[in-house]
Amino acid sequence: MKVSVLQENFSKGLSVVGRAVPSRSTLPQASHVLLATDEGRLKLIATDLMMATTCWIGAQVEEEGSVTVPARLLTDFVTSLPNERIDLTVPARGRQLHISCARNDATMAGMDAADFPPVPAVADGLSLTLDPKTLRKAISQVQFAAAADDTRPVLTGVHTLAEGRELTLAAADGFRLAVHTLPLKQEVAERVEVIIPARALREIERLIADESEEVEMAFNSGRSQVLFRLTDVEVVATLIQGTFPNYGQLIPSSYATKTTIDMRQFLQETRIAAIFARDGAGIVRIQLEPGEGSETGKMTVSARAEEIGEHRGDIDVKVEGEASKIAFNSRYLQDVLSALDDVSEIALETTSPSSPGVLRPIGNDRYVHVVMPMFVQW
Repeated sequence: MKVSVLQENFSKGLSVVGRAVPSRSTLPQASHVLLATDEGRLKLIATDLMMATTCWIGAQVEEEGSVTVPARLLTDFVTSLPNERIDLTVPARGRQLHISCARNDATMAGMDAADFPPVPAVADGLSLTLDPKTLRKAISQVQFAAAADDTRPVLTGVHTLAEGRELTLAAADGFRLAVHTLPLKQEVAERVEVIIPARALREIERLIADESEEVEMAFNSGRSQVLFRLTDVEVVATLIQGTFPNYGQLIPSSYATKTTIDMRQFLQETRIAAIFARDGAGIVRIQLEPGEGSETGKMTVSARAEEIGEHRGDIDVKVEGEASKIAFNSRYLQDVLSALDDVSEIALETTSPSSPGVLRPIGNDRYVHVVMPMFVQW
């Protein structure tokens, strides 16, 4: 193999695939990145056996070939090089990668590309074309609600349902639930219901930040793999097998109090209260009082910690229904409000201190967030 690439492009490509390299692996090849020529470009692949990322970068190819080299070593070296041309050379029957850039030369011991874990092919299944901005927003508003530990593996993923002209993403960890529904340009040919690892979707959210072309999401016929195809990047992830909870039953169908709140004020007061909540089990208390006649109502956000202190902040709000109070985990509240940074007003629906609270953006019926309350002494 004999290839020339620009340092800037090579470094960017390695950063794209690098997140798929496992921090620990019993398989030596999994800690490597595969370099291979592919129709006049250089292809980079990394995988942790559950997710594989492929990136193509522009290159001048003189001799075809492939090799795998330690990902961390290669990335650290390339990112430290000057922004000039890099020449990559692998002998015809060798496994050593020689790297030359400006006045720097290095040799890295590699492995045979044939021993690198293969990337599963995703074909013969349903394929959807999605707007990158719409998809990124949907992922950002649900992925944080997925469970962090794998006690129940299905909860570490995002339930994905394609049906009719809608794609619904839902995540839950037992304490909160986030559901976002995206409109599709065309009706899907068949109903697809799968669980995509939240980690894979977070990676897609990061990769499509600057994407302008539409993103393809495809599933294989066996519903075991999902493929995301971007302009110069492909991500293949293994789907989580199991039954996701029937989250429709978790969304309250009625409420006793509906409060319309300025989202930015709500987030600001929650962040302030969270400072005191850190030493008070993370509890933020919310009290809602309707206004008399034409007067506006009031929402009081407070937190207290024994022997530390307490905080109270008031916001003018519109309250429909009776006075109400409820307590939430401050982190859960901050997570959802931060994800709705483009919303001006949000509705909080409550029934009792022991019933879930429901958050909905005003003017947007495609998103709903349910948070379980915390039991406190009022």
